[in-house]
Amino acid sequence: MKLFFFFSLIFAQTLTANIQPKNKESKYRTFFGNCPSRTAGTLTLKLVKEFEKNRSLHDVKKIILKEELKDKHFIASYKINYDPLKDLLKFKFNCPKPLTKVQVYKDGGLDSYEAILVDDGELYDPTYEVILREEKKLTSPLPSLALPVKLIDKEKRLEITDLIHEMGHELQSMTSEIILDNSNELTVILSINGSPTSTFFGDKQWSEKVKKLQKLIAHMKNKKKIPSVINMTNLKKVVVRFSDKF
Repeated sequence: MKLFFFFSLIFAQTLTANIQPKNKESKYRTFFGNCPSRTAGTLTLKLVKEFEKNRSLHDVKKIILKEELKDKHFIASYKINYDPLKDLLKFKFNCPKPLTKVQVYKDGGLDSYEAILVDDGELYDPTYEVILREEKKLTSPLPSLALPVKLIDKEKRLEITDLIHEMGHELQSMTSEIILDNSNELTVILSINGSPTSTFFGDKQWSEKVKKLQKLIAHMKNKKKIPSVINMTNLKKVVVRFSDKF
């Protein structure tokens, strides 16, 4: 009799431990990285609330897809894990780095819209920059990028993204404007000590021309001269015009 009571008690305790109330509040930890805490925090609370309905990670991932929450909260990638022993949710979010402000224009330039080009080649709503600056997660100015709507495909955006990465920090900090026209001709406007330098890249060999430009700018700085125009449309015959000294 005592033995039966003992096993009954163990069974009851085990059953109680395994049945979690659906509305029980879960503990959670977050890693936002360079994501805006405002948007990532709002997303976290929404996902925790969804998880607590049925304690299901499947439901959480389903609502992320259904409501396009990654895009709405500027998330590039995420990881969500759950430890049932600790009843602990772990959220890890990654957000992209903004590279340029973008103005996409139609033929004639009469109609356009704005966006932010980020380091994975995607276009984000301009609000992304505003939120990052409010939280001081973006402090340096962004160069502007103008391109026609017919050249806004992902392949072209990635080509421009690669170009900006290849510039390196110093050349990026000098870049004030990037212009791509309907003929795929690229122009980069640099600001050197407050003086503008127009660099014409043409429509091809951008990677090679960036490397040449880096060496040319370094040489000109040593010579204490500011190039006003650098024509690199023909890589074998680079033409440089100068303005005032530093």
